[in-house]
Amino acid sequence: MGNSNTVSLPDLAATQALALRLANALRPGDTVFLTGDLGAGKTTFARTVIATLCGVDDAPSPTYTIIQTYDWGRGELWHADLYRIESPDELDELGLDDAFGDATMLIEWPDPG
Repeated sequence: MGNSNTVSLPDLAATQALALRLANALRPGDTVFLTGDLGAGKTTFARTVIATLCGVDDAPSPTYTIIQTYDWGRGELWHADLYRIESPDELDELGLDDAFGDATMLIEWPDPG
């Protein structure tokens, strides 16, 4: 895989500021793994990216749908929340492997099971 960076964000303003900066740098095929405790701001970060790239305000959390997809003019943007995934086998059914490399991916809870 490509570059891997870990960033701690102390508050909402910092979370949204980094999400805005990242949104402007994302390209098709990029994947962002969002980790942190419940309530850490993963969905807020993803919503800021989605609003910036796709113009969708108040994007729904994919906690129950697992994946939400959006068009941002450069391809698809996938927002996945893997919190409810219990085993790696379930990932095959979601089509994530097919999207890697083409779609831009925002993945919350990237370590299921």
